[in-house]
Amino acid sequence: MKLDILAIAVHPDDVELGCAGTLMVHAQQGMKVGVIDLTRGELGTRGTPELRVKEAQDAAKIMGLEVRENLELADGFFRNDTMEQMAIIRAIRKYQPDIVLANAMDDRHPDHGRAGKLIADSCFLAGLRKIETTVDGIPQQAWRPKQVFHFLQDRYHEPDFVVDITPVMEKKLDAIKSFSSQFLTAKDNEPQTYISGSGFFDSVVYRAKMLGKMVGVDYAEGYTSAKMMGIRNFADLINEVT
Repeated sequence: MKLDILAIAVHPDDVELGCAGTLMVHAQQGMKVGVIDLTRGELGTRGTPELRVKEAQDAAKIMGLEVRENLELADGFFRNDTMEQMAIIRAIRKYQPDIVLANAMDDRHPDHGRAGKLIADSCFLAGLRKIETTVDGIPQQAWRPKQVFHFLQDRYHEPDFVVDITPVMEKKLDAIKSFSSQFLTAKDNEPQTYISGSGFFDSVVYRAKMLGKMVGVDYAEGYTSAKMMGIRNFADLINEVT
């Protein structure tokens, strides 16, 4: 199955927080979108890896994903080395995405920045034909995505561009709420975390509002890009309401 957009992120719920709106907007336009989670989030303070698998599949249904896979790398202990790179290279060649959305290159959680670099490096390596990979004994073709964009996470980085997600903002919040073990859980008996209270959830909404305000829409998600981008005409640009 060829995908138009593939989001790759280290923890289940990273995609929901960072780029779910973008995926849904493009899915509604008829594009094929999917997600690969690198780990099961097994080091998370709350919940269990098995529960987060179910939560991720519930969120996938809300987002309208064509596919969601988990590579089961070691949460907290993965490295940007051959084994991890090869796992991601196989996935990229399997789905042949034109665009990859990835973790931020620097963030509060050290896994995010390390994953962002791992994903970007793997996207480049996936295009080298002398790196040989197979699936079920069948050789894969080299494939390099046209663009790799890194979504904003906890720390604020000036975005290179934002995507208007106003029409799907409520569905984005529903996708986040699918991870009921992680968010809006301040009154249960499990240990409280940085993300479990209403304050963190509110910050996700405020961030989307702030990014939307920058371009004159209600809600947006922001991205950085290491690669220069171009447009074919000015009609591609959002006109800010004056």
